[in-house]
Amino acid sequence: MAQSNYLFGGNRIFDVVEARKHSVKKSVENLKPNDLLNASEHDLIASLVDNFRLDVPILREDEIYVADHGDVKVDVSGDPLRAIDDPSRPFYVTGTKTVIAVPFEGDRNFFYIQPQTFSMSPPRADVGENELRLVYVRADQDGEAVKREYRGAVDQIRNHLGSLKSSATAFNSQLVSLVTTTVSERKAKLLRDASMVSALGLPIKRREGAATTYAIPMSRKSTRIERPVVKDGAFQPEPALPTEEYEFILSILKNMVRVMEQSPHAFAAMHEEDLRTHFLVQLNAQYEGQATGETFNFQGKTDILIRAEGRNVFIAECGFWNGEKQFSEKIDQLLSYLSWRDTKTALLVFNRNVNFSDVLTKILAAVPKHPCFKRDLANTDESTFHYVFHQPNDANRELTLTIMAFDVPEQTTNRR
Repeated sequence: MAQSNYLFGGNRIFDVVEARKHSVKKSVENLKPNDLLNASEHDLIASLVDNFRLDVPILREDEIYVADHGDVKVDVSGDPLRAIDDPSRPFYVTGTKTVIAVPFEGDRNFFYIQPQTFSMSPPRADVGENELRLVYVRADQDGEAVKREYRGAVDQIRNHLGSLKSSATAFNSQLVSLVTTTVSERKAKLLRDASMVSALGLPIKRREGAATTYAIPMSRKSTRIERPVVKDGAFQPEPALPTEEYEFILSILKNMVRVMEQSPHAFAAMHEEDLRTHFLVQLNAQYEGQATGETFNFQGKTDILIRAEGRNVFIAECGFWNGEKQFSEKIDQLLSYLSWRDTKTALLVFNRNVNFSDVLTKILAAVPKHPCFKRDLANTDESTFHYVFHQPNDANRELTLTIMAFDVPEQTTNRR
């Protein structure tokens, strides 16, 4: 005889899903404006999605065990097969109590939710934090009967969870879109109300008639979270380099590399400073002398800096490949040059007489290990990698870091 409480007899899963959708919107509405505007939108969305995802339990059936077993007094006064003088009064015999524990992973509250498909005779169990307890009390010692009962109960529980899982999966598949839309709409409203825009694109004047030498078409390949902690203070919109201008700057750098690759002997003997100068020449052809090298910024001298109207809009660092350790240190060096307002940057890696494919593999492996790494973006090509990092002292202040690797062979002397 099974004991304990009936399962799956509470609110309908349909009502739970609708309530969860409402909770998502309510949660976003209740965010403080400055928290919403100052937080990393990507991290905030990830946190909300993780918080509101429906996590239907999964039974760990290979870990089922007997939690308790022993004698117990059983009232058999209601047993018609027993000859009892006064069946209106309790009549006890010594029986056996068996407790079967069924471990699970997931949200225990789902054991109280009614799925779309359910039984009119639901299973019974005590629900713990991470396991169910199926309790069986018998006046006999029929172990096979207990075995049949608990297996039947486990089958029933699994089927009910399967129905709940179908509903939860449908909701979870729409959750990212729901959260993203809700956050974006409220953020847009806050910015409109304050007569602001989230990023003020700085105008950068290109030289009229400047030739876009060596231009080549570019194609892009497809490729429990904590709520972000936001520092106190009102949101302040900051100037930012428009993405299309950032991509244009990167294309200038890449086109210069094409020249190097097509004329390797002309660049084979050049040092880092000489190579950097050629990049600056191309940038200044477009940006009227606004690109400088070895310029002081924040905590040091950066290799390439473009300024517009007194503000930095692009910072890049150059260096030869000397192994993963030095590469990681080069990223640290670049980040140390960035002030809080610098959000568009690049690292130019020159490879000389090292297997270039091996270098690219090591770059891809090393970047995600950096403590400021946040996420990967789509790559432009097999040697250009786009990432989102955060400022060393502010996890919510995101910056775009593009790593461009170039193969610049060293000139060798032929001996007869």
